[in-house]
Amino acid sequence: MIEKELQRYFGFNTFKTGQREVISRLVDRQSAVAIFPTGAGKSLCYQLPAMLLPHMTLVVSPLLALMKDQIDFLSKHNIPAARLDSTLSKEEHDHILERARNGDLKILMIAVERFKNERFRAQLRRMDISLLVVDEAHCISEWGHNFRPDYLKLPVYQKEFGIPQVLLLTATATEQVRDDVCGKFQVPKENVMVTGFYRDNLFLQVSPTPESEKLGHLRQRIDEAPKAPTIVYVTLQKTAESVSNFLRDNGINSFPYHAGMANEEREQIQNEFLAGKIDCIAATIAFGMGIDKKDIRRVIHYDLPKSIENYSQEIGRSGRDGKQSFCEILANRDSISLLENFIYGDTPGKEAVDKLLHKIQQHNEPVWETKLTALSFELDIRLLPLKTLLVYLEMEGIIRPKHTRFDEYMFKYQLEPSAIANKFQGERRDFSIEIFNNCQTKRVWTYVDMQGILSGYDRAGRERVIAALEYFSEKGWIELQSKQAIEAYDILKADFNAEVVGEKTIGLFEAKEKQEIQRIHNLVNFFEGDSCLSKRLARYFDEDIEKKHCGHCSCCQSGSAVIQRSIELPPLSTFSFSEMSREFFEIAGNYCSVLNITKFFCGISSPALIRLKAKKLEHFGVFERYTFLDVKIWVGKCLPRTESMKNKQQ
Repeated sequence: MIEKELQRYFGFNTFKTGQREVISRLVDRQSAVAIFPTGAGKSLCYQLPAMLLPHMTLVVSPLLALMKDQIDFLSKHNIPAARLDSTLSKEEHDHILERARNGDLKILMIAVERFKNERFRAQLRRMDISLLVVDEAHCISEWGHNFRPDYLKLPVYQKEFGIPQVLLLTATATEQVRDDVCGKFQVPKENVMVTGFYRDNLFLQVSPTPESEKLGHLRQRIDEAPKAPTIVYVTLQKTAESVSNFLRDNGINSFPYHAGMANEEREQIQNEFLAGKIDCIAATIAFGMGIDKKDIRRVIHYDLPKSIENYSQEIGRSGRDGKQSFCEILANRDSISLLENFIYGDTPGKEAVDKLLHKIQQHNEPVWETKLTALSFELDIRLLPLKTLLVYLEMEGIIRPKHTRFDEYMFKYQLEPSAIANKFQGERRDFSIEIFNNCQTKRVWTYVDMQGILSGYDRAGRERVIAALEYFSEKGWIELQSKQAIEAYDILKADFNAEVVGEKTIGLFEAKEKQEIQRIHNLVNFFEGDSCLSKRLARYFDEDIEKKHCGHCSCCQSGSAVIQRSIELPPLSTFSFSEMSREFFEIAGNYCSVLNITKFFCGISSPALIRLKAKKLEHFGVFERYTFLDVKIWVGKCLPRTESMKNKQQ
């Protein structure tokens, strides 16, 4: 029966390994987990059930490119599907929500952050949903390689909005991560499908390569088949640009791809690569997730990946058509510090953590509201670690997230306010009049005084006001907008011991930092191992393959690799601290700390350095290949002397 539906909706005659088992459980109204390698058909595991379950399937996806790619595929098969993201016009956005409310959509794709948006939450309560799908589900687990704090709330959202089933999808989950995500969503172990990670069509090559020889090696490799679709993965945005320019100068149809480019430019490059108009992409890890291109023949890591999990995902984008494909890493130890520095940059300083704890303790109201971007700059903590910090405080029982609300609602009248109110009777008419009486029109836009409405009308809650405004907008009576997202938290405990909580929280960050650093060293050890690469990669994800030697990896063919440092770095003591830090001192003001100077020298961006426009200074990132801790020790030794000299000069 399911095979007939597969043929009917997608034109496929057979399932790939594991798909039927997952789909059968979902159709039987059970929850499931699908752990399939990249390119093994995870998406079909929700796309077909979406057509067979009675109501809409809601898909949480971490990347805009993945959403667009999936929606394009579904549209070709006449599956009613849509995505909500910031690129949509107001008309497109409102039309999609209307289709979802009316049951005209079978699949709606969103980012996880949208669950906290009070306008979307008001709409969601009016939708019937059969299935919640979490793509890249390893993001839920603190033990995973790409933990995202916002994902921790997904089990709560599932219960809050009464979604009966969940499907968790990932390509990379160790047994520890598997157990963690199943526990959070209460999925029984017998509903976890793991299809294996071994790919016999991928040749895995480790090529020890000095930094000075990488470009030449890369050109020689690509010249072997210049038109073969290729992804070259790099660590830094500037490397993506320089590698792509080098290849293009040498006759290769190559373009860069990284998060620093405009969305339109990235989308155009991605589409042209998918269509075969571009042969080679030099990209950071921003590229590739969910990209449905079956004929990628080469994935070359110009720089080391971040972890074994990342490596597995990235090489998995090649050879999805089952044909022979080549995966090579140009390995040396020169970029290890670069990878480590990204991790160190995400660990907040004790002063910043103490400042946040003091802020919460001094707040006299039971609800604390904050704008995360502003808080990030105030504390000088990057946005992602700030969200993690707030999750840690939630786990400590100090705060509890309520919702995301908007500080400002405004609208344009399309009908006179009296005409809108007269469309209702009795109390609903009175409520509409109360809303409009608490609005102020300034030229074009009319601004809502939310507090005025709530104070003057005892039968109105904030959710009801939002629902009314959304309804007016749906009917075309007003054109509604909202601005300035504010996160609201209940303060559950303000009398905590700030010193103890601060030490414990910093300890959690340091443990996470240590774990991520260890991932990098595990990766290098993996590439230097003396047994079959394919077998060890499968074993890392708890899959045992019978072959002792796969025959399609460099270790099986030519033995183990030795990865060395190829660039000799002069001792930090040979540099003039006062000369190299002079420009930074001139602009730093209160941001002049050992931690910030170290980040400046190591090329690690932070809210403070963004505010100071430090990237434009000559010596930003001058020590990016040095170990962060070594630079920090050197700065700590030099800074007191420099401060003393400054005081004498003054």
